[in-house]
Amino acid sequence: MKLAASCLVASLAGLGFWYTQPARPADPVAVEWKGPLPGQMAVTPTPRASFTPATRKGYYNIDVVGDFSLPATKTVTFCGAGRNLHVQQDRTKLFRRGFSAIEQTRMVPNVEIWMDGDPAKNWKSSLQQSQRSLIIYQDYFANAFGLPWARNSELARDVLYRTPPGARATRNTLFQASTELGGGCYGFGDCPPGTMKSTFGKIFLDIENDGTSRGNQQEQANLYTFMVKTLKDNVSPQTEIGSIAPVPHNSFGNSKAEHYMINPDWLWNTPARQTATSKQRGMPDDIVGKSFADYVDFQMPGTYYLYPDFDYSARHTSDGDRHWLASLLAEQEVNRKLSPKKRIAWHWVFNTQSGDFPNSGKAEHAAPPAVAEGMAIFYWFTGAYGVLFWDDHKDLVPDQPSPNDPQQKGLGNDRNYACYEHYIHGLWRLFKHHNDLFNGRETYLNEATECSYDGGKTWVAYNANQIKTRDLPFVRAIVNGDQILVAATKAYARPEQTTPVMVRYIQNGYNFYTTLSLKGDEIFLGRSTMTRGAGSRRGN
Repeated sequence: MKLAASCLVASLAGLGFWYTQPARPADPVAVEWKGPLPGQMAVTPTPRASFTPATRKGYYNIDVVGDFSLPATKTVTFCGAGRNLHVQQDRTKLFRRGFSAIEQTRMVPNVEIWMDGDPAKNWKSSLQQSQRSLIIYQDYFANAFGLPWARNSELARDVLYRTPPGARATRNTLFQASTELGGGCYGFGDCPPGTMKSTFGKIFLDIENDGTSRGNQQEQANLYTFMVKTLKDNVSPQTEIGSIAPVPHNSFGNSKAEHYMINPDWLWNTPARQTATSKQRGMPDDIVGKSFADYVDFQMPGTYYLYPDFDYSARHTSDGDRHWLASLLAEQEVNRKLSPKKRIAWHWVFNTQSGDFPNSGKAEHAAPPAVAEGMAIFYWFTGAYGVLFWDDHKDLVPDQPSPNDPQQKGLGNDRNYACYEHYIHGLWRLFKHHNDLFNGRETYLNEATECSYDGGKTWVAYNANQIKTRDLPFVRAIVNGDQILVAATKAYARPEQTTPVMVRYIQNGYNFYTTLSLKGDEIFLGRSTMTRGAGSRRGN
């Protein structure tokens, strides 16, 4: 989950992959306005909460904002650090701070999930099914079921799907590993009568063995298809399943122009078919012609940040440069066109590990305030369905001395977690004040958001890469009826810098124009009620 992009590319090249760069997409044509601009409308800025970010290590204050909840159309699973800081005071607090579900490792034992042997008679979890999530890592398959394929995809041709007829029964099969997850209902006290069907709301796969050599691809596609099909057979109808990989396209934190011309990754939609040995190993014919994409409920495109994404002194405007917001938006812009499946991204507000990028060797760098808040706002402007909020640390103990081991300094309890406060603040600004807009009838403009960067002389709609490489302010909008919600920022701007940008929406009879003045790198969020009127535009 935290493998550096360059490492993965190198490993794929070593396995025999070749990459042909697609043609660069054409830039959009600027539209010139003829005559005086229509009258502009005011946009009411969304309130900001006033709070002093935490400075204590190993601590964050979940009460930097008041109560709010997500709209029913969105989901955010908490698998972050430090639930223990506040759960003793109020177990339900997370659900009133923008989170809608808890991953099982963060659940309260014997209240939310039973952990001590058999559940007490008539005991049931205090969590609704939609509030329960599970992450399945590669160790589950490799350790519990003796399937080293989970760590080394080149072993795909050796995996038993099911025990072959006449062979000695074994648990070391992909069928057994996938089927036994049906017992997920047991710890919640709500197994269907006479059977086991998992009652987690969402199951996230994090195996990360998707890369493989060309000659092994069909075997790999067969296993992934069989695995998710078997999982679906052993969960409740309400359980949704997705995986960090494969996704239609993984940009690994880069927002390049070529990504907008890419085809779906082979493992996403390669149909299963029998190979020379697959039938003998137990692969059923009922998955032939089906793919991984046919069975999963959601895709999980997203990006983990490396330290350069947080470095305001670095360059961020070339095609290959890392840029926190361009990466966040481009990953969604590309994947939403490659697949209609709902999207749930992994969000982590610290840097991931990579020896190939400066200061990215350890996960010690927290997302700057505007980045953490912006993740929690701009991401939802892409039309995404949900988030898995993740951390590599679980419980927090505040105010601990720094460890003596230099490799452990700045990690876990030794981190500053104010980035959590800024992230929650972003969720609060968006969903506390604009929950009503996310009712399933909204339109996400994405890269069709029309802006003017020259005072209204010309208008253009840019994708995230085009905004990045032109060093322009980012603007995205959501429309619902006569309401328009706008998010904007000049990423990496200096605190004293002021950046103007104009936004318009002239569709469906509306004639909305406004000018925003962006301060520094602050995340602007504002809303307006549009009026209908005649507009006119003509190409150059």
